[in-house]
Amino acid sequence: MPISMAREQEILKLPPPKRPPRRTAPRIGIHTSTAGGVENAAERAWRLGCSTFQIFSSSPRQWKPYDLGPKQCAEMRRLREKYDLKPLVIHASYLLNLAGGNPEFYAKTIAAFRGEVERALALCADYLVVHPGSFRGASREEGLARAAYAIREGAAGLDLAKGSLTVLVENTAGAEYSLGASFEHVAALVGVLREYIPVAACMDTCHIHVAGYDIVSPEGYQATLRQIDEAVGLANIPVWHCNDAKAAFGSKLDRHQHIGQGTIGTAPFKRLLNDPRLAHAAFIAETPIDQPGDDRRNVEALKRLVGNSQSRHHKSR
Repeated sequence: MPISMAREQEILKLPPPKRPPRRTAPRIGIHTSTAGGVENAAERAWRLGCSTFQIFSSSPRQWKPYDLGPKQCAEMRRLREKYDLKPLVIHASYLLNLAGGNPEFYAKTIAAFRGEVERALALCADYLVVHPGSFRGASREEGLARAAYAIREGAAGLDLAKGSLTVLVENTAGAEYSLGASFEHVAALVGVLREYIPVAACMDTCHIHVAGYDIVSPEGYQATLRQIDEAVGLANIPVWHCNDAKAAFGSKLDRHQHIGQGTIGTAPFKRLLNDPRLAHAAFIAETPIDQPGDDRRNVEALKRLVGNSQSRHHKSR
């Protein structure tokens, strides 16, 4: 998820909206900066026109976690309630390799994942998204077993159900040795973990496309969603990552692009946002910020694709 935060427009320095942003029945949002304090992400998300949002609870590229204080968590909860922002999705650190075979790194990953769960619970997040990781040096089956064990051990003793937190296994782009490019492998991991923790799946449109599943043609879209439904169950996907792709279909390259400007195009997102089978889901962009305001433009691009009957100016579900 290559987001150039250095180019992000600091929306908190701009005047707040004079009226509440237009809302849609599907909850639409974007991965949002936590600069200046994790609680600031909620204010940014609302000003960007979001009704849901995703954050990192700590630096995604550093092992040392952020310290979250009670005041920060309370303020996040207050702002989410004020602006009706839900669900709150946390994306786990890129450094984790849940399927890894190196003992020292594996232990570090489990400890870091536990920190992710603890921070997600403190922030009253609804979902924690994880990538299954890389099984280099082992078989795919061994990698799946290690990923399941790491998640289970990292969450051991923590009451996710009481905290209304669900771990979401995300599909991947299919790079060599990576787990999760196959819907069946996502389903297998979810199936193993269901006995231990609340767990479901997250689907990323860019990853689906570059992994070689057709969501661009109308026929391909329907066939791919049938495959997802048969493997994972569409009802078990509460969050969709809406990202266009810079790379070609089947390339296995995870390069996100602005909505409608990549190799996926606009039409598949319109189908996705208006698909009654996905009415329960939240749709979150992880698009790059190449120019100031790109975050707002991508949110608006998704909202424009929602049918008029689903547009709302008041609080949605």
